[in-house]
Amino acid sequence: MEKIPMTRAGHIALDGELKKLKSVERPAIIKAIAEAREHGDLSENAEYHSAREKQSFIEGRIKELEGMLSLAEVIDPASLSGAIKFGATVQLVDEDTDEEKTYQIVGEAEANIEKGLLNLKSPLARALIGKEEGDSVEVRTPGGERSYEILSVKYV
Repeated sequence: MEKIPMTRAGHIALDGELKKLKSVERPAIIKAIAEAREHGDLSENAEYHSAREKQSFIEGRIKELEGMLSLAEVIDPASLSGAIKFGATVQLVDEDTDEEKTYQIVGEAEANIEKGLLNLKSPLARALIGKEEGDSVEVRTPGGERSYEILSVKYV
């Protein structure tokens, strides 16, 4: 199977979520199912069905996290330099609107655009890979063509 690139912070966050699901959420849902069972007829017991549905979600997420963490390749961006690659923190300016944005290029599992964590497989990240400070990139996005100038590249 293919390794999943991940920053140290992303690995710690996913590991923390997994530990919380196993030590807090799983026992709580088992208790909720037991309480719902005590209420009698399970075929008409909405609490029971809701708890079982939540248990299914939790178990699925635990399996997903265990799979991601087992395939994780933790990369320390501070040990990198040069052209843009995984882990780079890139400051961009939109050449049309002069709006500045800063993104860190991270793996799919830890991507969160609201927090400035850009998925390595996104169109913008793919356009940025291999470029240098001062370069311009053209990106085809769902909203149309966009042009960005790379203001700075850091590895922290």
